[in-house]
Amino acid sequence: MCSENGAGPERDELDFEFLGNRTGQPYLIQTNVYKNGAGNREMRHMLWFDPTEDYHSYSILWNNHQIVVPIRVFKNNGDDKNDFFPNEKPMYLFSSIWNADDWATRGGLEKTDWKKAPFVSSYKDFSVEGCQWEDPYPACVSTTTKNWWDQYEAWHLSDSQKMDYAWVQRNLVIYDYCKDYERFPKLPGECSLSPWD
Repeated sequence: MCSENGAGPERDELDFEFLGNRTGQPYLIQTNVYKNGAGNREMRHMLWFDPTEDYHSYSILWNNHQIVVPIRVFKNNGDDKNDFFPNEKPMYLFSSIWNADDWATRGGLEKTDWKKAPFVSSYKDFSVEGCQWEDPYPACVSTTTKNWWDQYEAWHLSDSQKMDYAWVQRNLVIYDYCKDYERFPKLPGECSLSPWD
């Protein structure tokens, strides 16, 4: 998802990327969060299923309190611990296939086999529940509880969602920027936020 200026230098963006795999190995997904053109909030997960076998449903809940992709939670607690939360620009949805074989699949060890082109992704049953951006400030980031995603129940994970999320964290995470002390000797502020709150 990109800002009103498209994929310009000041974009806000959520990435949900299939990184590919070596034949017979699990597929990987990388998620990333950008605000004003800055990212570096990557997480990588192993998938417990083969996404190429059939259509699968993927959902994103994005309100002013949290971004939830079923395998990741990115919290906004409304103070200076997370000044990185993207909630100030209108958003669009983009989908593409792009060549990232210099870094994505096994750190760039697996190269794209161009003999298998053309590469195709297809979608069905796409739906969006959202609000229309209105200048100067969008009503959809208020806490009016007008929409289901802006009611208290959507601000936090339920108890069963917390259990599922804990299982994902224990079993499927292979990279989390909040645990990369070599890259971030001082971790970004949001790393101290708990997805359980």
